[in-house]
Amino acid sequence: MRIVLDTNILLSALITRGTPPDQLYEEWRHGRFDLASAEQQLEELNRVSRRPFFQARLKPSEVGRMINDIRRLAVMCDFLPSLTISPDPDDDFLLAVAQVAGADYLVTGDKNDLLVLKSHGSTRITTARELIQLLR
Repeated sequence: MRIVLDTNILLSALITRGTPPDQLYEEWRHGRFDLASAEQQLEELNRVSRRPFFQARLKPSEVGRMINDIRRLAVMCDFLPSLTISPDPDDDFLLAVAQVAGADYLVTGDKNDLLVLKSHGSTRITTARELIQLLR
């Protein structure tokens, strides 16, 4: 199974242990599924983690370790197609990653933009809680 985790899911995994985002991140680290990502997402993760909200809650070393793990272990998708599908244009690259990777799921907490789409091609767009239930 191949999965794309939205940047908000990855950051949530670092903030609060034991939550569905953290459980998914740990499932990936233990080889339960293949994670798909792209350099654009790693850049976003690095940029967003520097905002005051995240700086107050995260250690830079934790974010750096996550970025390095993703870069080393995930299926990295290069040459993403230009898409204009999401109500939020900043999320279109995640749909492109899902498309290029042939992802089964795109996991997000973005209720207003990505979740309303429900799917993109053969990729189902779902929440972390829903996917945890499916994995069990």
